[in-house]
Amino acid sequence: MSALDETRRIYGHSEAFNQADAVLREVYGALKDRGYNPTSQLVGYLLSGDPAYITSHQGARNLIRRVERDELLEELLRQFIAHLEERAPS
Repeated sequence: MSALDETRRIYGHSEAFNQADAVLREVYGALKDRGYNPTSQLVGYLLSGDPAYITSHQGARNLIRRVERDELLEELLRQFIAHLEERAPS
């Protein structure tokens, strides 16, 4: 079995999760406040890396650039999975 066939394990840092969570919440609020669809705008940013998808209102554009996009995606997925596990029957 080659190294390419093995599952890779990525270890995240809880500090990065906390920062990503806080940034996503702030940016979400700024987008909502300006009347944008936060989901569409965040998806555009995450896919393209173009900060023009994020409003500069309340410093949201500068704020989101402080966190790597992969960390933002990881936090979104972590929260989604946590939500699924909360709703799963015991």
